[in-house]
Amino acid sequence: MIFETNRLCVRKLRIEDFHAFHQMQSNANVMEYVRGTPMTLVENKEELPKLIDFYSKPENDFWIYAVERKDDAAFVGTVALVKDDEDKDEIGYRFLEEYWGLGYGFEIVEGLVNYCKKIGLPNIVACVAIKNIASTKIIKKLGFEFICNFVSKDLNIPERKFILEL
Repeated sequence: MIFETNRLCVRKLRIEDFHAFHQMQSNANVMEYVRGTPMTLVENKEELPKLIDFYSKPENDFWIYAVERKDDAAFVGTVALVKDDEDKDEIGYRFLEEYWGLGYGFEIVEGLVNYCKKIGLPNIVACVAIKNIASTKIIKKLGFEFICNFVSKDLNIPERKFILEL
């Protein structure tokens, strides 16, 4: 286990997560602000092992973890801590659509902030699509400060970058 919150547990991804992982990654609504299009079965069969392999790489700076509910161990989604293009520690998360609107977003980002403090990071950044109102509310509620607007290179959509000093 990497860290936990009241209702959620964060752990390393496993091959056994594939069915739920694929369900999440192949959902157009989930992937709208991630890559713009859902991922195929073949893409996800390649992606999950790659993410798992990162755990064993020396000097890894690309951590994607599984998020599961404590009460039934159901796979809820993923949470990320990765280096961005400017060598900043960037956070992110995504959930299966069936778990939207249950307060898990705030809970997991708050838990990730606490984890980042614990491991000694000086600050973290979050990039949020301007249209992603729910994630923007979460980031602001947790005290992240607006840095700038930009257009994402991959999706070519307007985003906002925020920072939180830890």
